[in-house]
Amino acid sequence: MATVSAATSAATTTTTASSTATADATENSASAITSDFTTFLQMLTVQMQNQDPLNPMDSTDFAVQLATFSGVEQTVQTNQLLETLIGKVSGSGISELASWVGMDARTDQPVYFYGDPITVATDAASDADSAKLSVYNAGGTKIYSATVDVTEDLVQWDGTNNAGTTVAAGSYTFKLESYSGDDLLSTNTAEAYGRIVEARVADGGTELVMASGATVNSSAVTALRSPS
Repeated sequence: MATVSAATSAATTTTTASSTATADATENSASAITSDFTTFLQMLTVQMQNQDPLNPMDSTDFAVQLATFSGVEQTVQTNQLLETLIGKVSGSGISELASWVGMDARTDQPVYFYGDPITVATDAASDADSAKLSVYNAGGTKIYSATVDVTEDLVQWDGTNNAGTTVAAGSYTFKLESYSGDDLLSTNTAEAYGRIVEARVADGGTELVMASGATVNSSAVTALRSPS
């Protein structure tokens, strides 16, 4: 059975707390406001065309409606300006994340195994006295498990299964079980370092595409380092 050894990589790990701005304004809401604006304009025009010339609209009422008209117009313009600003922020996020492509990011997403050991974070429960790391393939089958030292923050999985055979290249997920004696305290997805292959705009924000094919928001990356 292959063993899991403590990670000794000398690569510098940079913890990041950066988060990308997200926007609530959508194209549908902008269209709705624009539609309301057009409807209001049509109604006001019809009202003026059909008013009684012997009893025209009171100037005060007309002023109130014009003020309302102005408010609707400003709302539409403000919404359009916000959408422009959101687009600029998203573009800026892509520029900032461009340097992340090719780096190894620590996330709780599946990691692609190329043949090199994968570094896994083993954050056991604080009151645990033992822990077990399990590795699952893309089909959800457990292909490896081993006891890990709860005092170690990082371990390396060398890419072998319980039979000692190197597994095929592909996506793998890690789970950590924390124990106190024989009692199972918790089972959590263990974070691991995976390669970033793309940064892109999605749903008004920015997201990272991992080598495994998984996508993750940049704010979900807990650490970043150069490939070891």
